[in-house]
Amino acid sequence: MSEVVKKEDKSGAVSVRVEDDLRQLKPSLEKVTVSEGRTALNTQALNIRKHAEDCLKTVNKQQLVLPPIEDLQKKTISKWTPCLEKISDVKKQRENLPGAPAGEQDKLALNMCLPNKRSIRHQKSGKLLTDTHRKRANEAKGDRIISGSVVNLQGAESKGHHILVVPKEDFGTDSKSTCHEQPVCKTKAESTYLRADKDCTPTETPAFATTSKSMVPRSPQSLPVDIPRYLFTIRSGQIDPMAADFCHFKQCFVLCWSSVVDVLEALQKLLREFAVPLAKVGGERLVELSHVWDSGWSQRYKGEGGIEAAAIHIQSSWRRYLARTAYLCHCRRKWAAGTIAISWLMHAQLCRVRKALQARRFSQLENSRSRAQHLAANWKRIQSFKRTIIHIPSLGYSQRKRLNLRGFDILQNIQMSRLCDIRDENVEVIYICPQHLGNDILDYYTSLLKCDGATDGADTTTARASSSVRRYIILTPEAVDYFPTHNMCLSTLLKYSPQTLKHIRNLIQGKHAYIVGGIAHVDDLAVADELGLPILGPEPAIAQHYSTKSGGRRIFVGAEIDVPPGQGDIYSLNQFAHFSILVKLHETLAELMTQNTDVQRWLFKIDSEDGSHGTAYCDTCHLSCYKWALQEYHRYGPELWNPKCIQETVLLRYLDEIPEWLTHYAQPAKTSCYPNWACFLKTFLRQGGVVEAYPPSNSVTCLTVDLLLEPGGEVTMFSCGDQLHGGCKLEAIGSIVPQSSVHPETLHSICTRVGRACLQRRIVGYVSVDLVTFLDHNTMEKKVWAVDLDITYSNQLAMTQMLLMMTGGTLNCRTGCLEAPMPISEKCFEHQIVPKAPVGNLCAVIGNHLFHSDLSMLYNKVFLMMCKAHGIRFNKKTKQGTVFAFFDSSKRSSIGMITVSEDLQRALATFARHLSVIHQEISIPKSQGETNFMEVIKEIEDILQMTQNKLQREAKPAS
Repeated sequence: MSEVVKKEDKSGAVSVRVEDDLRQLKPSLEKVTVSEGRTALNTQALNIRKHAEDCLKTVNKQQLVLPPIEDLQKKTISKWTPCLEKISDVKKQRENLPGAPAGEQDKLALNMCLPNKRSIRHQKSGKLLTDTHRKRANEAKGDRIISGSVVNLQGAESKGHHILVVPKEDFGTDSKSTCHEQPVCKTKAESTYLRADKDCTPTETPAFATTSKSMVPRSPQSLPVDIPRYLFTIRSGQIDPMAADFCHFKQCFVLCWSSVVDVLEALQKLLREFAVPLAKVGGERLVELSHVWDSGWSQRYKGEGGIEAAAIHIQSSWRRYLARTAYLCHCRRKWAAGTIAISWLMHAQLCRVRKALQARRFSQLENSRSRAQHLAANWKRIQSFKRTIIHIPSLGYSQRKRLNLRGFDILQNIQMSRLCDIRDENVEVIYICPQHLGNDILDYYTSLLKCDGATDGADTTTARASSSVRRYIILTPEAVDYFPTHNMCLSTLLKYSPQTLKHIRNLIQGKHAYIVGGIAHVDDLAVADELGLPILGPEPAIAQHYSTKSGGRRIFVGAEIDVPPGQGDIYSLNQFAHFSILVKLHETLAELMTQNTDVQRWLFKIDSEDGSHGTAYCDTCHLSCYKWALQEYHRYGPELWNPKCIQETVLLRYLDEIPEWLTHYAQPAKTSCYPNWACFLKTFLRQGGVVEAYPPSNSVTCLTVDLLLEPGGEVTMFSCGDQLHGGCKLEAIGSIVPQSSVHPETLHSICTRVGRACLQRRIVGYVSVDLVTFLDHNTMEKKVWAVDLDITYSNQLAMTQMLLMMTGGTLNCRTGCLEAPMPISEKCFEHQIVPKAPVGNLCAVIGNHLFHSDLSMLYNKVFLMMCKAHGIRFNKKTKQGTVFAFFDSSKRSSIGMITVSEDLQRALATFARHLSVIHQEISIPKSQGETNFMEVIKEIEDILQMTQNKLQREAKPAS
């Protein structure tokens, strides 16, 4: 080891002597003169080349061995000097260097051979000697160069980052054969040589280092050793992430690790490609390399052949861009062509399907018309024979409306009392149910339909009861299970239920049969065509046209029936005409208010809605100019008020205030459907509607009349009753049968005219007419307005059928009486003629749709037992009491109820009392459920109070 140190000192002495010689030669080199194209040197520079070769030989004769890495921190690198006796004296002479001008040959020799200041700077910037010089320096000494590779990463050479890779077979264990890069020390500007002392601080560390059996010199000059930091090992191109050295390196540079990862991946790939078994990596230099990793290729174009390389790179990039652009354009065109082709095929297929559907629906319509003509021609004969009625209580609303309704299946099953059509002995009923019913409901209706109200002998009653059970059947389409959440109408569900259709065909084979539907839908025609049966009702297109609010108003006007002051068919053709139609609405309303100053409330009805769901109202008392308008009207009087010139001032005043008046004071009748006026107005303008007056009276009675427009042309009144309202005065949830608010003859005349107007428009089947009656304060006469027309089988008619089934009576609308046979008190002996049962008048209160959320806590049988315990039941002998209608087995929150009594006051009081008892029994005191029971009770109490006051007024003149 001491021998090695001595050799290092000797080399240091040679280096110092060379530096001194260079310092002495510097003044001589400055005296170089150029004359006549020849270069002259001082005599002291004649033997420079020989001097440099001797110095190089002195350096290369020594075998430089670095100490182990762990000892570098403890030792100092000593200076060494070359053997001065082997260096010849420098004499002033001229020497021409080949391949260069005479004046620059000496400079070129110095730059290539001597460790002057410029060469030291090249070492500091990371440049290596060329392979030719390295080979020449080693051949001079005869040393063996270890086969290896010097690899440059992206831009690493320009930044001074080098990789020295040595094959595995040249590795040894001799500590004298280690190889390191020499450190480059920072010096002052005036310094011309480097010092390797304690003040020298390493500025760059080698990126990678490997071991070898022999020394691989980095340059002809020997530089101070730079100590690598954060070394870690890469074996066979793979990093061990759990190695202690790598973990230490990663922990130290965790903040910039994202940029180091890319360099590590590239390094591993490079080592795997060259099959390097072992590599030592300097972590600090690796981090420096990662900082310039992205911009490394820019240095390539500054070196030799950089312009050609840049041109090649630009051309290849441009060609790649053109090719990529053309390929993407081709892909887009190909995709577009495929899309167009598929769209065209789908369009063509859709057109074919659409044409096929149109042809099929046209065929169904033609077949339906043909069967309707046959039904009209044979209606009288069919009514006198046994027949089968297929009841399909379908609600053929639009899809938007159906999806927004809760409990749609229950709403379609509210008319389950259609089963009571079997009270006619010639009728068999097939009832299509929109849901699966439990055994409790089926057993209830079985026992209910056994009671047909007959008062004959026991044998006859028993026979009729067994016959009634056999004359009805309830079927549920199998499509109900396939579409549980789609809110499809019942006709559509039956259309997609082939097994149910097959069962119906088997049941009606060889019998007279027809279909009674609900709200018309196009699928009604499809079902009728599958079954080959006629429909007792209008065509769907006709029904949809005249079942709107505006369509009903047109029929009433055509029948010359009094209608409220108003205007129908207010709608916009498209969404861009909403503003103009809104202006039209304001102008129409202003004209109506000017012509009818006594009207205090105006109604707005959406065409496609029924009941109070699509109704809003606004009171004129909120108008600031209303009192002034009344004064103007009274000043001119009714006779002079009609001219437009007199009404103009009031009209303009109304036009100014109506927009703000509607915005602040108009409100929907039921906020569950439309929360505010803005939402209501948007739907109103899009779907169209009617503006009409509410009766100008404090006492208004509404009534509903159900008509059968027979295919033969006859108009029959099947039911009539005064409406019962809940919290909303515009929604009917029950009725009082028979009605007593309009004279029967007047009512019959109105209904006959409406029925004939409907028949003229090819409307047949069941229709429902809503009327209002009030006392006109100007003429003190009772007026009747027709306000609504529903082309469907109504809930009131279905409950009336149950009422007639339970009482065994008849409803005579011409006389306004509900007549039922009374029981015979005297016993009849054998062979004695049975006297005819007397007929008595009854009154009934019907609740079509009573709702209470707490009803779901009780099963139907338990509910009936509870009612029976409180005396709420129906007496079959006296034909009085209360009977219920159940609609579903799952939720059980909706029921129907009928109370029958001898007079109206007792029927109303019994109905209200029974509702109160049920409410108290099923309600929890601390949490009241949702219900309309209390609203109906309050309505009945108001009617009883008005009836009592009327009786008192009538009794005073008699006394």
